Amino acid sequence: MSALQEPSSLRKYEGVLILNPDLGDEDQKAILRKNREVIKSFKGDFHHLDTWGKRRLANPIEKYTRGIYIHYSFEADPSCVSELERTMRINDKVLRFNHTRLDDRVSLSKHIEAFKSNLEATLQREKERESKFQARKAAQSARRPERSDRPDRPDRPERGDRSERFDRQSDT
Repeated sequence: MSALQEPSSLRKYEGVLILNPDLGDEDQKAILRKNREVIKSFKGDFHHLDTWGKRRLANPIEKYTRGIYIHYSFEADPSCVSELERTMRINDKVLRFNHTRLDDRVSLSKHIEAFKSNLEATLQREKERESKFQARKAAQSARRPERSDRPDRPDRPERGDRSERFDRQSDT
């Protein structure tokens, strides 16, 4: 690099959006198009987009219990992130957003690769947890006798039959 060239001011970022679960594909694409336009206006590059689909939220947001999750990565000027966040705050269709600056020493493809491997590991742990839960549930149901196996008690009156209860009380 010569003394006349400026060092690149582009930084690497990743973002996660949680959108209103009632949005259609066209509305989602419009939001993402707007984000791409903002990034390009700051001389940045949009690199990666991954839609996770509708997922359950940990805590309700504006009475929504589900949201559409979108993960993306890009390179842009730092002022680009503030403009992206400003436009997302205005948009009612965006429930939550988060942008994180990534390490500039590591290539963006390495970040994406590490992210995907972490996502796969998390999915595998969830599957293992679910299978253990199902096995525990099956073991518990095998130990418990069915309610139909219990003998009925003919000496006990039905709950709604009050006349028999009153008759028993008057006998004493």
